[in-house]
Amino acid sequence: MRVLSIVHHDNARAGVFGEVPGTELIEWNPSLGDSPPPLDGFEAVMVFGGAMHVDQEAAHRWLRTEKELIGRHLEQGTPLLGVCLGAQLVAEVAGARPHRAAAPEIGWHRVQVTEEGRADPLIGPLAPEFMVFQWHSYEAPLPPSAAALARNSACLQAFRVAERPAWGAQFHAEVTGPDISSWLDEFGGDEDAVATGLDPDAIRAETEKRIGAQNELGRELAARFIAEARRLSVARV
Repeated sequence: MRVLSIVHHDNARAGVFGEVPGTELIEWNPSLGDSPPPLDGFEAVMVFGGAMHVDQEAAHRWLRTEKELIGRHLEQGTPLLGVCLGAQLVAEVAGARPHRAAAPEIGWHRVQVTEEGRADPLIGPLAPEFMVFQWHSYEAPLPPSAAALARNSACLQAFRVAERPAWGAQFHAEVTGPDISSWLDEFGGDEDAVATGLDPDAIRAETEKRIGAQNELGRELAARFIAEARRLSVARV
């Protein structure tokens, strides 16, 4: 199965989501200025995180091109999974207006699965709650008629677009230990992170304890997404 992997940084790529057997990830980084890949030839799309924000098209003009591509895949029913910035991009294309959160959410946090989420093929197996890594200053409200799959006290954490095989996850289930370490190395350069008063060394220590379990969670979540994409591909034949 060919999967389009849209990335925005070298240290924010597919991570463990790229480890599903039988998948071939074709990577596109729109920030490099390369033309978007053609619509055909991909059975699924995954969109990952970035330090830029969904409403910064003036500073990052390529965001408009990326949104247009996501919109075209959404229209034709390509299975989509967005993570963090990727979730916000999917939400905006689906009709929501992502915005700055009341406070950044960084580090390890619990997330609760909603009643709708319990029936979802991707999020349902995580019920009733799970611990996961977060790093975001923006949040995405629920798109029109979409299903809210997971929440916590900070914000909506997962959703499914109405009548489409398209999901958004605010949390970073895909991220590896080395990538988290690299993010923490840059902690002092992130004004939002510094403003939280959090200790990056404490986050690093907690990560060492928790990353193994999360990597398994991430692999299983990605495998469920790919299984859904394969099921839908067969159904369309």
